[in-house]
Amino acid sequence: MTMMLDKDARDDLIERGYSRRQLAEVAALLGAGVAASTMLGGAAMAQQQAGRGIKGAVRIGANECWTGPFPSGVAAAAEAASFGNWYDPDNYRGDLVKTVATVEGIPESHVMPWPGSGGPLVSIVAAYCSPTKGLVTADPTFESAWRTADYMKAPIAKAPQAIGKGHDVKAMLAANPNAGLYYICSPNNPTGTITPLADIKWLLDNKPADSMLLVDEAYLHFSEAPSAATLIGTRKDIIVMRTFSKLFGMAGVRLGLTFADPDVQKRIMLFGPAAGGLAITAMHCGNAVYTEAALIKARREEMIANREETIAWLTKKGIEVHPGSQANMFMVNWKKPAKEMQAALLAAPEKVQIGRSWAIWPTVSRVTVGSADDMAKFRAAVDKVYKA
Repeated sequence: MTMMLDKDARDDLIERGYSRRQLAEVAALLGAGVAASTMLGGAAMAQQQAGRGIKGAVRIGANECWTGPFPSGVAAAAEAASFGNWYDPDNYRGDLVKTVATVEGIPESHVMPWPGSGGPLVSIVAAYCSPTKGLVTADPTFESAWRTADYMKAPIAKAPQAIGKGHDVKAMLAANPNAGLYYICSPNNPTGTITPLADIKWLLDNKPADSMLLVDEAYLHFSEAPSAATLIGTRKDIIVMRTFSKLFGMAGVRLGLTFADPDVQKRIMLFGPAAGGLAITAMHCGNAVYTEAALIKARREEMIANREETIAWLTKKGIEVHPGSQANMFMVNWKKPAKEMQAALLAAPEKVQIGRSWAIWPTVSRVTVGSADDMAKFRAAVDKVYKA
């Protein structure tokens, strides 16, 4: 079934170089009213499927938090569930937007809640990339943007990232000086490294005026790095993205945010739904946890302690760990095919499920930081199966 594209979406795609035939292909794939973020998100969904927990395994492979929402969030979600017969009782969405705007120091008009962060990421790539306007990222980074750009037939440029460093923004600009979208993930997935705010500002000030800069801060709460949200001001060429899936322990609850000028938010929404797909339990839970500064700090410190203890143990054992992570993950260079170590750890008595590798570093695995017990089991499994 072929759907009629919204006129604004159709005009936007034509302006970005899509032929009438390509427009028809996009419309056909959007048949039966399927939103672009859902359809294009198949790549992101495949990544989620690959990282799903295996029954009985130690789950340190998908960058999930080792525990759930803060108690205030659990209570708020339960309260909201009792009003599940209403679409949005007492304006939960408005409360969430107000809370986030207050904490971040940005106008409420610049805050948009989404059901997770996978949808908006895909929608942003769809909104700003085309056969004539490419995507530029670091390598390695979160792959969903690459797969979406590939679907959109947009050229993809990847600037290699030095071990232990953030994005090389000058190399990113040189890789495609006329791109439609520059994507920075900071802290980066999978490396956990930070791209300094000064570097992000440099790229913002030197990229083409008609391009968009997307800064994905999914893991920001695990670090103490400043947010790129401070760069938005009155600009219409930067989007900052957040998720509650990581430190807030809400991966299964599905709640995310974009910070941007209202006109930019409208363009993103041409390619995927926002508030209409939000559960009241997610909004009420998110509103409750976002102000829990002391609990956020305590959870961050717990993660850091578990991460540093494990990295020190691996280093003492002679196993290379890439430096610089400021997030709930780190990269381990086994000096042998990473897939073999991934399989061996899962087959160990402790049954430990670690993350994947990236093509640029085939001997390197991403390991999520879990609870103290999770990391003890990881170390025990490595002790059994690793041979230099």
